[in-house]
Amino acid sequence: MLYASEEVRAARVKPRGPSIAKEEVPVRRSPVLPVLGAAVFAATVLTGCSAVDKAVSCANTAVTVAEAADDLQKAVSGASEDPAQAKESIDRIDKNLEKIDQSTGDADVDKAVGHMNSAVEDAQKAVDAGREPDVRPVGEAADELTKVCTG
Repeated sequence: MLYASEEVRAARVKPRGPSIAKEEVPVRRSPVLPVLGAAVFAATVLTGCSAVDKAVSCANTAVTVAEAADDLQKAVSGASEDPAQAKESIDRIDKNLEKIDQSTGDADVDKAVGHMNSAVEDAQKAVDAGREPDVRPVGEAADELTKVCTG
């Protein structure tokens, strides 16, 4: 038979599991693990929310960028035939870029949008001059934006 002090000692020595003695000894459980688990879970959830927000924002941005790239391609293919339609397409691109700019607060996304704005301005100048605009800078800015969203 164990004395009370031995029971406490046995519980401290072997806090998880049954006692060596034949009689059942109550095991003292520490609340540290549940508290630590709750803290880790809360930190994960709070960190995860910002990651989820960024992913959703980037997904929305990717759709808008795809629309803008499609509009620009249409503008390029029809610029020589119908400059007015090319200008309308470029205006739609500008509106989509404004949506992107307003929907994110990320510096890298803003930088990619800035590059795309520059490419769209160059395309606008080319259409105004009656030339076929270069779409490569827009594609490069879209690639940059995709890297930001997936990285």
